[in-house]
Amino acid sequence: MKSAPLIDNSFSATLPRILRKVQAPGQYIGGEPNVIIKPEKAVRLRFALAFPDLYTVGMSNLGMQIIYDIANRLDGIACERVFAPQPDMETQMRCAAIPLSTLETHTPLAMCDVVGFSVGYELSAPAILAILDLGGIPLLNSERRPGHPLVIAGGQCVANPEPLTDFIDAFFIGEAEDALPDILHIIATAGGKNCPDRHALLERLANEVQGVYAPTLYRTETTAEGFLAIAPPVRPTAPWPIKRRIVMDFENAPIPIKPVVPLVEAVHERFVLEIQRGCPHGCRFCQAGVICRPWRPRSVNRLLEAARAGIRATGYDEIGLLSLSTGDYPHLEKLAMTLEEEFAPQKVSLSLPSLRVDDVLRHLPRRFCAVRRSGLTFAPETGSEALRASVNKHVSNEALLAAAAAAYRHGWRTLKLYFMIGLPGETEEDVAAIAALANQVAKLRPHAGGIPAVHLAVSNFVPKPHTAFQWDAMAKPEVLRAKAETIARHIDRRRVEFKCHDLRASHWEGVLARGDRRLGKAILRAWQLGARLDAWSEHFQPERWEQAMQEHGLDSNIYACRERGESILQPWSHIDIGVSTEFLKKERAKARLRQPTPSCSETSCGGCGLAICPWRGDYIDHSS
Repeated sequence: MKSAPLIDNSFSATLPRILRKVQAPGQYIGGEPNVIIKPEKAVRLRFALAFPDLYTVGMSNLGMQIIYDIANRLDGIACERVFAPQPDMETQMRCAAIPLSTLETHTPLAMCDVVGFSVGYELSAPAILAILDLGGIPLLNSERRPGHPLVIAGGQCVANPEPLTDFIDAFFIGEAEDALPDILHIIATAGGKNCPDRHALLERLANEVQGVYAPTLYRTETTAEGFLAIAPPVRPTAPWPIKRRIVMDFENAPIPIKPVVPLVEAVHERFVLEIQRGCPHGCRFCQAGVICRPWRPRSVNRLLEAARAGIRATGYDEIGLLSLSTGDYPHLEKLAMTLEEEFAPQKVSLSLPSLRVDDVLRHLPRRFCAVRRSGLTFAPETGSEALRASVNKHVSNEALLAAAAAAYRHGWRTLKLYFMIGLPGETEEDVAAIAALANQVAKLRPHAGGIPAVHLAVSNFVPKPHTAFQWDAMAKPEVLRAKAETIARHIDRRRVEFKCHDLRASHWEGVLARGDRRLGKAILRAWQLGARLDAWSEHFQPERWEQAMQEHGLDSNIYACRERGESILQPWSHIDIGVSTEFLKKERAKARLRQPTPSCSETSCGGCGLAICPWRGDYIDHSS
């Protein structure tokens, strides 16, 4: 039974007129297959799950589907989605004075009890402000009172929450499957948006739920390097440090088997299986590999059951095997063959994300008969094996070439190769080696075919918090530009298509990634100057950010392009991600010596400092 939307007749009459004037109106109407709308009388707390990007991106985000599924399983909780509108829709909404509302019941955000953001990219910050403002919610948490929704945020980017602390009431650090029910229950019992004492509610959340960080409970101090770090809490009852929440029983963690199916074309249209969480390797630049530790694979049987239910519920013709390192799933060949036997007769194929390259991959392409043959992705990251050793990427050029040759033999027409420039210790020879290796791979394809044999994608190294390179300086845009030009000069354009990530966007990603609380003023000003969907190159204008920083006396190069001291507190030092700072320092030293650290397994342990690690004996391997 569907409840009546919490909107008045004038809103219902105005919305259709607006939708006739905008592109892709289907992204604003809701009513998709598998959408969940609870009867109004059964709802005691309305949770707006917000994604600070377009519908087409957010509907492809597995984290959104997981949170939506978990929250809506709870009695009395209505979880409803909201996405950032496109510029044409924002203009129409402001002209008609229509607030941004949830898709399920068209409830204005200001009438919800909680607005929760999933933040996966630093340049999504202006879109967060756009959503709050369009929803009728004060942007600054200091201006919110009883009657305003509680604004929370989670996701990869809140591993350093400080740039967003002016706008977010509480952050959640870590994996939410176990914690979300507790968070929503506490807010509901306190009265939701009508809680008379918001500060007391934040204190309770921080004290009772591991992973909750409420910025107003803490004070700041200026470090020797001039950044704002977080000092111990004002009240001793608040947690210190804030420990990341980890779901240890990942085998039985909820899988969204009835995900909402978008009405308009999304970035990815497939049923996604998260086959494992974490990664056994320790690539020294990789933030996700640190903040998703430990490595936890799911069983083949559990995944097969979920795939059966998911395909029935969605009608998709593709299953995506998702993880940070799919090639390391212990029983990948068994899983692939099992899914192929089950779904190939139904014309359902498999898709794979970026794969690690090692000896086993020489044999994988022939196993994946049901995988779409349009492209296969490998991520060697560097052109030279020496620099690869520095970042702890255990891949040889020989293995990559063997895997590429096998892929071409077994029907793949195009391979996508991911590389990175600007890494610590990188030389001109390392950069030129990227083009040389891409050319070698391209020459392995037996027939020209009329399309590039290799799609070469190059990103720019951004030092991220909680990694071994968190203290290193990021290369300035002009330096990265010269490196990209070197690659462009050396590639074989007949066989290789080359794209490099926007250098300016990477620079500002680096600024926000390692920023402190002072950046809140710059984020607000950039939004006032028109910043919105800055994750999209067609909308991103770095001049807005430069002006915002200048007006507040801030220097972007100091945040992004200056090396930092290992012995000095950083803006994110109060966040205990689980991996020790001493381990990261040792990994940085080993990077300079180009020494490897073994992958996590039952026979080796890198000593990263996790308090609970399945590979130290307290884990049952469900993956067989």
